[in-house]
Amino acid sequence: MGYLVALVLALWAIFNILQNEYTGPFGKAFWSVLVLCVPFLGFISWLLLGPKATKNRIG
Repeated sequence: MGYLVALVLALWAIFNILQNEYTGPFGKAFWSVLVLCVPFLGFISWLLLGPKATKNRIG
């Protein structure tokens, strides 16, 4: 059951990472690899640092 949750969270995060137009290719690759290689910790790191960092740069 934990693997299924990790898979769903990882796929959701990857989809959002790739759809983000303000993140460059290196940033997208970094976050994607982190989320895939370290499932729960990578997702939590992206959730806390990824979208907020992008919003802070824009506004």
